[in-house]
Amino acid sequence: MTELSKNGTAVDGTTAAPAPPATKAFLDVRDLKVHFPTDDGLVKSVDGLSFTLEKGKTLGIVGESGSGKSVTSLGIMGLHTAGQYGKRKAQLSGEIWLNGTELLSSDPDKVRKLRGRDMAMIFQDPLSSLHPYYTIGKQIVEAYRVHHDVDRKKARARAIEMLDRVGIPQPDKRIDSYPHEFSGGMRQRAMIAMSLVNNPELLIADEPTTALDVTVQAQILDLIRDLQKEFGSAVIVITHDLGVVAELADDILVMYGGRCVERGPAEKVFYEPRHPYTWGLLGSMPRLDREQTERLVPVKGSPPSLINIPSGCAFNPRCPYADLPKDNLTRTVRPDLLEVGSRHWAACHLSPEQRERIWTEEIAPKL
Repeated sequence: MTELSKNGTAVDGTTAAPAPPATKAFLDVRDLKVHFPTDDGLVKSVDGLSFTLEKGKTLGIVGESGSGKSVTSLGIMGLHTAGQYGKRKAQLSGEIWLNGTELLSSDPDKVRKLRGRDMAMIFQDPLSSLHPYYTIGKQIVEAYRVHHDVDRKKARARAIEMLDRVGIPQPDKRIDSYPHEFSGGMRQRAMIAMSLVNNPELLIADEPTTALDVTVQAQILDLIRDLQKEFGSAVIVITHDLGVVAELADDILVMYGGRCVERGPAEKVFYEPRHPYTWGLLGSMPRLDREQTERLVPVKGSPPSLINIPSGCAFNPRCPYADLPKDNLTRTVRPDLLEVGSRHWAACHLSPEQRERIWTEEIAPKL
């Protein structure tokens, strides 16, 4: 057993391997921080994010642009360490456990082998994510052969099978098409086929329905749901669209300013939200199940600069209830993420009584 010093390093000077997680969750993210040094200062894109995800479950991560959603997904996939930002590398800390393997401390080659086989990602813009010079089939074949010792004929058959599964017509012919020959919805289907060709146990979908019309959006969401049932994968859906997570997610994590401000089962977050930012997101979402008698109310103001995040609660400059907590707590002390119900957490200085009153009397009647 390695002997540790007080600062957590081994006596011989080497860094000790992190302890395995006590939880048996398939994905366990602990205090993840992803910071980017720039000439203007340190950009704290993700600043202490923790969550778990079981196989067969879907986690929806929601928030405005710049809240840290996509940076989180790239951190899990190990893609921040692959490149440099100017002359400075991204600074990552914390722990990411995938099926018992800690990714941040692992050798990059080991993570590269896991990527595509054990975990895969559907990127936001399939046109820029697919190589324009190679056919769809060649790219799927390559993704398959990297992890399987098979000849091109078998890999091509597997690619045709996956294109057929994701609903692309005449897959034996369309396999030789180039990305620009596909529509936006078809390219997204091809991206999903490539992501699932190795039966990954973790699938991350980053804004999977962006720029698609509503009919195609529904088809893509149905496809992800059906394929998850078939493969039993753990799925993370990253989006700013609450309608998307309402369709897919078992649990919802709301991000603001690089941190989690609310997390819990989808039903709790939708019907019993306990953070003013979540109230704002729900108030700006149109409802189709009832008559809309009032105008939608956007969240006032703009997301904070991730270089100069406001002190105290990051949401305080935009929060209409920032003055309710005593002693100016909202502007001076950053709230902890505390349990406010069964499997339901929120980071807010409002008392439970204040949150309940505001939700039942002011917010819920207008939604």
